[in-house]
Formats: sequence, C-alpha cells, structure tokens
Amino acid sequence: MREHDARKVRAVQAFDATCPADHPLWTAEDRAWASRVARDEVGSDAPAHDFIVARARAAMQRLAPRDARLAQWVDAPAARGTPVALIVGLALAAGVLAPALGALESIDLLAPPVWAVVAWNGLVYLVLALRLFGGRLFTPPSALARWLARWTGTPAPVAPRRSGSAEAYKMLAAQWARDAAPMAGSRLARALHLGAAALGAGLVAGLYLRGVVFDFRAGWQSTFLDAPQVHTLLSTLLGPASVLSGIALPDRDGVAALRLAAGEAARAPAAAWIHLYALTVALTVVLPRLLLALASGLRAGHLSRRLAVEFDAAYLQAMRREQGSHRPQHVVVLPHVQAPSAQATLALRAALVPTLGEALHIELLAPVPFGQEDETPLDGAVRGKSLAVLWFDLTATPEAEQQGRLMARVAQAARAGAAEARMWPMLLLDETAFGRRFAGDRERRGQRREAWRTLAQAYGLRPLFVELESGEAAAREQAVARWFEAEAAPAAAIS
Repeated sequence: MREHDARKVRAVQAFDATCPADHPLWTAEDRAWASRVARDEVGSDAPAHDFIVARARAAMQRLAPRDARLAQWVDAPAARGTPVALIVGLALAAGVLAPALGALESIDLLAPPVWAVVAWNGLVYLVLALRLFGGRLFTPPSALARWLARWTGTPAPVAPRRSGSAEAYKMLAAQWARDAAPMAGSRLARALHLGAAALGAGLVAGLYLRGVVFDFRAGWQSTFLDAPQVHTLLSTLLGPASVLSGIALPDRDGVAALRLAAGEAARAPAAAWIHLYALTVALTVVLPRLLLALASGLRAGHLSRRLAVEFDAAYLQAMRREQGSHRPQHVVVLPHVQAPSAQATLALRAALVPTLGEALHIELLAPVPFGQEDETPLDGAVRGKSLAVLWFDLTATPEAEQQGRLMARVAQAARAGAAEARMWPMLLLDETAFGRRFAGDRERRGQRREAWRTLAQAYGLRPLFVELESGEAAAREQAVARWFEAEAAPAAAIS
C-alpha cells in the first residue's frame, strides 16, 4: 500500500490495540463508526486491503483533530529533502576545501589524497557487489546508520508529554520501524550516494580553483618503485581518463624524467595531470555514485508506493469480523456416522459467534454413513460457505480408508470454492462422549488426539478439540478463536 495509507493504518491499529473502549481519543463508538464508513465505501466482500485502508482513512478523520502530533506525522512529506540537501552541501564544501593534490604548488603523482577517495569508493562498489550476489562483508548498519536512516526517512512520532496514548505510540514506533526499514534504507543509500558524488564533484572543483590561483608542478618519488613500474601504475589508473580526454600519458622515459631526488622541487607543468585526475574522479566517483543514487531513489519511490505491511493473525481476523459483521456467515456442518445433539449444535454456534459475528447461520447436513465416505455429494453443500465443519466424535478410531477419505473430499471441495480467505474447512473433534467414558484418563485422551492430529495433517487440516456438551463456554470460544488465528497465520502482508 502507499506510504501515506500505511502510516494511517499503523496509527489506527496501534490505537485499536492499546486504547480501552472508553479512551477519550479513540472510543468504541469511534471504532464502530470507522468500520461502518469503510463497509459503506468498499462493501463487505471487498479484499481485506481495501477495507483496512478505507477504515484507517475514516478513523483519522476523528483521531487527527484530537491528536495534533499524530496528524502531523501522518501528513508529513513522504521523503525529507532537507537532510539530503545538508549532506550534499557539506560533502561538496568538504571536497572543494580539501587539498586533493597534496601540498600547495606541488603534486606527487603517486600520493595525492584524491587516490584515497577513489580507493574508498572502489571498496564501496565491491561491498555493494557482494551484497547484490548475497555476500556479506560487514555486520548490519550501526547505530549511526540507523539514525541516518530515520533522519532521511520518516521516523515514527513520539508521544507527547502527559499523553494517555503512550502505549499506542510505542507500538506504532515498533511497527513502523519494521515496515519502513527497506524504504528508509533506500533513502539513506540515495543520500549517501549523493553525498559521495558531491564530495567527488567538490574535489574536481577544488582542483581547478587551485589551478587558477597556484602554479602547480608535478613529479614523483619512491623508495621501492622505479620508472617502468610507475609508468605501468599511472597508465593503469589514469588510462581511461587519457583515452577519453585525448591527453597522452608520458612514456617510460618521460616518467623517469619526472622522478624527484630527495629535497628536490617538482618542475614539470601539472595542467595535464590535473585534467587527468579530475576526469578520473568523475569517472570513478561522481558518475557511478549518481547512477547508484538514481537506482536507490527509484527503489525508494517504488517501496513508498507499494509498502509491504504485515498484520498478525489476530488483527486480520478482527478486521475481517468488522468488515463482515453485517454480512451473514454461512456455516455448513457435515457429521460422520451420527448427528450431533441439539445442545452440541447450539454450543458450536455460541463458540463461533465471537469470531464470525451474530449474523451466523448453521446448516446441519445428514450424517455420512460409515463406509459411504466416497458416495456422499459434497461440492454443492460445501462451496460458497464461510466455514465447512467436518464433525467427528473423538471416541471413533481414525482410519485413512474411512475418515481420511472424507477429510480429503471436504478439504478439496472447501478449498476449491474458497474465493476469499474468510472461507475455511474445519475438522472438529467433539470430546464430550470420550470425556464421559474415560474421565480423568489424560494419557488415553492425548494418544487419541495425536492419532487424529496425524491423520488430519496428512490432508492439510487442522483439528479443533472441544467438549461441546460440557465444560465452560469461554474455553470453547477461546479454542475456536485460537483455531482461526492459527489458520490465518503466518502474518499476512499487504502491499
């Protein structure tokens, strides 16, 4: 989703999760109103992405006037240009002021400081190449780099003093740091590449500015290198600039003539060498860094338009319930061998209501006789439903030839008709009769559960073990809610 919408979504999610129903900034009435507006805008059958974004936009209509700092953060520019301009300006000034060629009026061809800049950029290119192909040369960004990323990106807001929403801001900061990390990293890379290009451009400008004022002379001296080796070195380093500029490099004899004795002052004119050094810096620093800055800027722009926002299963389920709270939820129950009692059916409905909403309709099909698992028609009965419940009694011994075949058919029919993520096949194991027969025998119950779980996993189903005619209603509701959360996991990412 777009960065601006992502900020709204994360802000509203944080207030949803941390503010009680009577919180002055975000009440239960506010939440219901935002959900209602979003449903009216996108409909109850729209993709989850559309509903979540529409709800966040509506919610900010009430949150923004009540929390000026939150509104300011949400509406802040997508990228911060001032820090980038400051980095570029400082780098340019440093390049102009730096003595790129060494001491005034004298150039040591083997040791001007400009080679340090070229070497550093070469190391950066090597690191980037290794990272591109999956290599690692150093640890993740330091605290300084993380601070720069926040500075050049859009950091999460800080809760105002004496605020009753400190927890919401804390949650928002953590979530936004995770969401925006790739985008902030690209923005940081763009700023640093622009800064490096500006430093190189400043060095080039400084070369010519000093060349106007001072009469530079060139030469070289070395303890370990002789003229042929220096000729080879300079030809390699300055060769591309020589080819592009048409400025010929001296031959070996010419390089030998430039050698300086100890304490001897350079005598050869340095204009041609300044041109070669300037063009080398442009080719190895300025141009590559500008291209890298362009690539990083394009990636940052793409990420700001399609920011991946991950939601945990619980929040995603809550939003789906909000979206479909006025849309009837149709549940079909297919028992095996024997029909559940009226009490068990009512208990199942009560356990499903907190997750699927009050507008819930349960359709109880005739039991599938033992041995006829392949003969009962399922496609028409299962498809199009919100939930398909395959009902077994835990006292039955799970067998692939009977229960397994029915599981496979229900899973296939249910998933073939699941046009949206709100439709699931549920394998329900009613433990009521088993608990009455083997009361207190936890080991036997554990073994039977494991046998059913193993068979269910073979068909991609997740079993739900509940006692529908005994036990506490709250425990059944929690078990159902956990089942839906597990089915919705891993966290969904919306971009």
